[in-house]
Amino acid sequence: MHINLPEKRYYGIGEVAKAFGVNTSLIRFWEKEFDILKPKKNAKGNRKFTQEDIKNLKFIFHLVKERGFTLEGAKIHLKEEKKAALSNFEIVSKLEDIKDQLIKIKEHL
Repeated sequence: MHINLPEKRYYGIGEVAKAFGVNTSLIRFWEKEFDILKPKKNAKGNRKFTQEDIKNLKFIFHLVKERGFTLEGAKIHLKEEKKAALSNFEIVSKLEDIKDQLIKIKEHL
């Protein structure tokens, strides 16, 4: 899955939810359920997601929405195989981005 977010330091929950195509309530729910999501909060309590949070959200989204894991299954998978699974997921994500770029280049030829 390719998430279209501009490069910046922090993202609001609204733009994160829009990029993933989900409701903000789901993002807040996942924040409570998964320990790896720790967005910063300002004085008003607004969540500010970092690049690391976005990477973790992509992985959670992949496990739950694309691979069909239950929340408990995704939690177990994250705890047991976090480094290996995240590494594999990052590699696949980068390869998908390269594939998308190559398809765009091919279309322009």
